[in-house]
Amino acid sequence: MKEPLLSLTPGELRDLAGALEAGRLDAPYTALRLQQFINRESANAAATSLDEIASRGCTPQALARLLTLVAVGAEQRPLLEDVVHLVATGPGTSERQPRPTAVVVSDLFRGAEKSVIVAGYSVHQGQSVFRDLAHRMEELPELKVRLYLDIQRGNGDTSLPDEIVRRFSYRFRTTQWPSGKPIPAVYYDPRSVAADRSQASALHAKCVIIDSERLFVSSANFTEAAQQRNIELGLLLNSEALASRIEKFFGELVTKQLLKRAI
Repeated sequence: MKEPLLSLTPGELRDLAGALEAGRLDAPYTALRLQQFINRESANAAATSLDEIASRGCTPQALARLLTLVAVGAEQRPLLEDVVHLVATGPGTSERQPRPTAVVVSDLFRGAEKSVIVAGYSVHQGQSVFRDLAHRMEELPELKVRLYLDIQRGNGDTSLPDEIVRRFSYRFRTTQWPSGKPIPAVYYDPRSVAADRSQASALHAKCVIIDSERLFVSSANFTEAAQQRNIELGLLLNSEALASRIEKFFGELVTKQLLKRAI
């Protein structure tokens, strides 16, 4: 259950604080008295909460300061739409349509300063999709880039796992990555190429992490169709905490050798 005082608006909290500071409001707190300063629906629960705090020895002046700090915290808390942005691909040209996937991904790649993590299930037309990332790697040689990609054993393929990975690596270098550009580190899940198909898995994550701060999670694969034509949805978040946690998640899989390097 949410704390009643946290449901009040910053204005209501400041009105309560002002009344407490001026001596116009003191214990015992009742819904009727609080209705002078806050909405009627919240008054009863807020009164109970204020009485509980007062019973612990909190003076009206101290309570006023507490409510002011809560109001300041609420005012400084960023709005959800300021930290989470909708990204979409699909038909239509409405002015209110979210930013398209291809544009967002390109902007993320071009703005990277320290590190880039890309996780993708399917990659096609990679020379186009990864063009901006490859250029950025060329501009910033110190940029650390890791790709976590899905490598699958085809139906009826009896090749050794190492041979499947070798073929994938060759195709990636020659057909999926911009020619002549620095090559990133590429990792895969070895279970996906195991001979025992009962243990098969897929690296199905689709996300981009930039500088351990910006996080884009999407339904879109790294293909021309998914980036530009399919109906896809994703969320772009400015969250160092979430970006770092996902980055750590992949890093631990590598450390434990659950993901292995292909390139």
